[in-house]
Amino acid sequence: MITWSMRPARAEDVEAVAELRAVVMRDDLVRLGVYDEHQVRQRLRNRFRAEHTWIVEVDGAFAGCAALVPNAEVGDQGHGPDHSDTEGFWLEHFYLAPETQGRGFGTAVLRELLDRADAAGLPVRLQSLRGSAAVRLYEREGFTVETETPYDLWMIREPRTRTAAALSSPR
Repeated sequence: MITWSMRPARAEDVEAVAELRAVVMRDDLVRLGVYDEHQVRQRLRNRFRAEHTWIVEVDGAFAGCAALVPNAEVGDQGHGPDHSDTEGFWLEHFYLAPETQGRGFGTAVLRELLDRADAAGLPVRLQSLRGSAAVRLYEREGFTVETETPYDLWMIREPRTRTAAALSSPR
C-alpha cells in the first residue's frame, strides 16, 4: 500500500521545491508563452517560506509541497489583488510530482490544508494559471473565481463549518 505524509519544510528544501515547480509548471507556462527556465525557479526561491510550507512525501520520498500563508505575510504581490489587510490564508506553491498526479494525493493534501483553515474559520485564496488542470481540483473543493486576467485566475474558498463539510463529502 502506498502511503503519504506531510512534514514541515526546512530551508534546505528550497532547491528541490524550485526544481519541482519548474517541472510541474513548464507545460502551462509554455502554452501561455511565458516560460523562462531561470525565472520559474527564482520566483519560488524569492517567495519560499519554510515556516508555512509542508513537504509531501509518498512512501518516504519527496513528492511535492504546499504552503498555507497568512494573508498579512503575503502582502502586495504586484500582479493581483492585495488581501494583506484581510484575515485568511493564501495557498501557494502547491506542486506534486507528475508521477503522483491523478492518484488522489492532491485532493488529500488540499483537504488537509483546508481543514486547518476551516478550523480557524478563515477563507483561503490562491492564484492559478488559466487553463491549468489544477483548477478542476480547486473547484471541486469549493473554490470560486474572484478575479481573472488573460493569464491568471484568483480564487477564493470561504471557510466551511464541520457540518457543511460533512454534508459535501462523498460517502
